[in-house]
Amino acid sequence: MLRWIIFLVIFTIVDVYAFQAFKTVSKNNWLHILYWLIAVLVVGNFVYNFYGFNRSNGFTVANSYAIGFLIAITIPKMILLLGMLAEDIFRVPQAIYRYFTEGETAKGNYFPSRRQFVSQIAMGLAAIPLASVLYGIYKGKYNFKVLKYTLTFEDLPQAFDGYKITQISDIHSGSFDDVEKVKYAVNLVNEQQSDVILFTGDMVNNKAEEMHPYLDVFNKLYAKDGKFSVLGNHDYGDYVTWDSEAAKHQNLEDLKAIQKQIGFDLLLNEHRYIEKDGEKIALLGVENWGTGGFKQAGDLKKAAQNIKATDFKVLMSHDPTHWEKKVVNDDYHYHLTLSGHTHGMQFGIEIPGWFKWSPAKWRYKYWAGIYNNMGQYINVNRGFGYLAFPGRVGIWPEITVIELKKGTKAT
Repeated sequence: MLRWIIFLVIFTIVDVYAFQAFKTVSKNNWLHILYWLIAVLVVGNFVYNFYGFNRSNGFTVANSYAIGFLIAITIPKMILLLGMLAEDIFRVPQAIYRYFTEGETAKGNYFPSRRQFVSQIAMGLAAIPLASVLYGIYKGKYNFKVLKYTLTFEDLPQAFDGYKITQISDIHSGSFDDVEKVKYAVNLVNEQQSDVILFTGDMVNNKAEEMHPYLDVFNKLYAKDGKFSVLGNHDYGDYVTWDSEAAKHQNLEDLKAIQKQIGFDLLLNEHRYIEKDGEKIALLGVENWGTGGFKQAGDLKKAAQNIKATDFKVLMSHDPTHWEKKVVNDDYHYHLTLSGHTHGMQFGIEIPGWFKWSPAKWRYKYWAGIYNNMGQYINVNRGFGYLAFPGRVGIWPEITVIELKKGTKAT
């Protein structure tokens, strides 16, 4: 209860201060009422959805929208707050000066009026994140982008020159709210006509049943050499409360069965060979391995049993920290690792080929796109779905297409 009281007190203080800019720009009482009505509805909806939150139910679509709308109004109000505080740097000294120089003649009103242009600038700046967040909720979360890369390797078997891999990651089916948009994305994957489809974990938020509405959607995915997958941290059901360990275990078994039902060959610290024209490449998949409290069930050595050091290797590992901490320095040379997990924090700014930024960089060294270290590549997919915040701003849902080429220089 105490944390909720503190939350409401802080939010009220921010709201009252931000309102100073709003009422300086507009004297319309109806707009003032609308300002507070929206604030009460959004905060009330957030409290309603999270007060007494039941972990056994998991994180619902309603929960995510409660967070989304709270973020949508909070970020602009923080900008207004900063604008008003910046103006008060000048207003407060003026008020103190008037107190000591004008005394009773000021009739207690020592503060100069707020300048309208300052409030107008603050509101203009606040409108940018407001519009961006609302767009991210309404459109951005389904604004699928196909990102294509060509990677060249000297030791790629000749038969695999031009081989195409489509990677998707972080479906998070429990967050979806539009089946038709998901169908569109699945069709977009198939349109790439890649040789193989690789899914790098987090099919659900928490429970296998989240996939039930989408079984007939994802089973339409097709690639001539098959579909392969690994587990992500959310697939184990670690973030909800279960009636028993047996129920949690059964949930994981149900998810494994679902992956098989929709045509994925789930690799649990295992490998497969993909053969073509008498040559082959090794495809390895490990269970989740991460740092910072994430499950470390991934076993690279087990997955690589009976794999030759000279084999060309593609590794699927959900969390990119596994590549950073274990894979790059392994005795074996893993030519290409495919990961996801970060979502690019679903927020950032990207100008392809020029600039890339997200708060994710403060948590992950490798957080989105292609990286190269010691002659080994990793692609960190930005994710197919979304989690918690029901949208994406600047970091769009991703379908990755990687073409393998044989050559003397990596590109």
